[in-house]
Amino acid sequence: MTTTLELVLIFLASAVLVVVLFRSLHLPPLLGYLLAGIVIGPHALGWFPDSSEGHYLAEFGVVFLMFSIGLEFSLPKLFQMRRTVFGLGGLQVGLTFAAVFGASAAAGLPWQAGLVLGGALAMSSTAIVVRMLAERMQIESPHGRQTVGVLLFQDLAVVPLLILIPALAQGENDLAEKLAFAFAKAAVVLVVLLFLGQKLMRGWFHIIARRRSHELFVLNVLLITLGLAYLTELAGLSLALGAFLGGMLIAETEYRHRVEDDIKPFRDVLLGLFFVTVGMQLDARVVWANLELVIALVVVAVLFKFALVAGLSRLFGGTPGTAIRTGLSLAQAGEFGLVLVSLASGLRVIDPELIQVVSAAMLLSMLAAPFLIHHSDRLALRLAGSEWMMRSLELHRIAARSIATEGHVIILGYGRTGQHLAHLFESDDVRYVALDLDPEHVHEAAAAGESVVYADASRREALIAAGITRAKALVLTFIDTPAALRVLHYAHELNPAMPVIVRTRDDGDLDRLLAAGATEVVPDTFESSLMLASHALVWLGVPLKRVLRRIQDVRSHRYGVLRGFFHGQSDEAGKGDEEAREVRLHSVALEAGSNAIGKRIGELGLEALGVTVSAVKRREARMIAPNRETLLGIGDVVVLLGEPAELAAAEIRLLQG
Repeated sequence: MTTTLELVLIFLASAVLVVVLFRSLHLPPLLGYLLAGIVIGPHALGWFPDSSEGHYLAEFGVVFLMFSIGLEFSLPKLFQMRRTVFGLGGLQVGLTFAAVFGASAAAGLPWQAGLVLGGALAMSSTAIVVRMLAERMQIESPHGRQTVGVLLFQDLAVVPLLILIPALAQGENDLAEKLAFAFAKAAVVLVVLLFLGQKLMRGWFHIIARRRSHELFVLNVLLITLGLAYLTELAGLSLALGAFLGGMLIAETEYRHRVEDDIKPFRDVLLGLFFVTVGMQLDARVVWANLELVIALVVVAVLFKFALVAGLSRLFGGTPGTAIRTGLSLAQAGEFGLVLVSLASGLRVIDPELIQVVSAAMLLSMLAAPFLIHHSDRLALRLAGSEWMMRSLELHRIAARSIATEGHVIILGYGRTGQHLAHLFESDDVRYVALDLDPEHVHEAAAAGESVVYADASRREALIAAGITRAKALVLTFIDTPAALRVLHYAHELNPAMPVIVRTRDDGDLDRLLAAGATEVVPDTFESSLMLASHALVWLGVPLKRVLRRIQDVRSHRYGVLRGFFHGQSDEAGKGDEEAREVRLHSVALEAGSNAIGKRIGELGLEALGVTVSAVKRREARMIAPNRETLLGIGDVVVLLGEPAELAAAEIRLLQG
């Protein structure tokens, strides 16, 4: 008999392996958990038995998921997005529910099964869709806003379904009374918790926070989450409903973001266990025997939801391109659909074989979701005739802003960092064009006369319209390594001599970005540590001049472009021997007959002299940190970095050999 410890070890080992594999393939880990459950479950290898203890533990994953969803709900946010959430989202859920219920009735299924299937198939995957939209920087795009609004209503719609399904399992006798009683209990619990619990919650969290103990804070969050889940279960409702209400209560306090960070590890691990148990329920033999039905259900469900959502998006003012992208984002099934089907399976509301077919179809649609979203732009351009015109108008706005500009800087991202950078450029009369995907940033800044336009900064055509071939420099102010790598690829293709400065969070992606062609990579953690150190040293009594020199030395070693400077006679006055030998820059112009003409930098052996090539100026272009394969020619100006004696020797080698 398999012990509890063995079960835990099997789960952990399989979870680690699938998460590593799916992260490597850039796929959502939850799909890996489902696959792991299928493999180790009782219908395949049989390593993990289908036990009631495992299901009860897995239900805690749903509890923490619903708690985190509750944290996202705030009344001001719902009010601001009310038209999209309750209009577009309400119609999508209602019409999908009605269509599936009607199809189930036509197929001769019991009406209880139709209710469960309608609710389950109306859901889309919040975990997959929001993550992919965030990675593609499309949360604030028109289709991103519509998608998030529909997902919010779907999450809300789960709450009455969590009340409805257990009531269905109690039989048809006095079902209306039982449903009415269940909803009445839920309403009482909701009113009591929201009106009385809000004040109590804020006061209680103040008491806990004053103790300044992270351990106590985490224990309190776990107590609130599981305690409210237990109270709703005592009231005859679901565990998940209580957790959702707990999240809503904390969302109205100032501790919301800290709670969200503390709860995330528990939520992710336990939710992974839930998806493993969902995968365990799938019998591959039953699915294989009904494979044609599974595939047909996937195709019909995805096409129906895509057509319905796209049509509703157009009805609510979306362009054809926005409608297609929104439809593709929401066409798949979701994790809450699996939660509802799993709940119905445990309560014997639906035939077990039908559950196998429906669950397999939902999983396949979720597997297809990342690919549909990834190719949504290409499909929108192909399917929407007006999308080319909209794209052309967008590019026209960018080009109109940059057409009369040459030797400017392109700023990608106009958040706080981008705005500060632009204002510094303005103070020094440096011209710039900024691209940003947040419509509020663009609207407010453009109205104030700033040079910013709405555009996806990672698209090649947007960079061309912004005048990348004429630009003097390119600065990426947002932290997104995949997008930065795409931009670096286009920048190297379109204007290889242009310096590109990339912002990143730390040094983790430094080598990848430099290898992709970044001239300089500026990590937030590095710069913040330097500023903290400089302020601390000054307050400790270290002379300001020494602090500034120390910080400059550190930056010089970290950033190649800051190393050294061009010296003149005024720089030598009053300096000692040690300061006179400090690293400096020196320019050498190559004329006809120079030894370096026609040779690559690596062939000259300058490193052996202790000198590096900082830059090469060729006509109007300037190459920062050229590589060893750069071929030198007549008229090039080679900028050398080194100490005075070594620079003299390097100049002789460049000119005379």
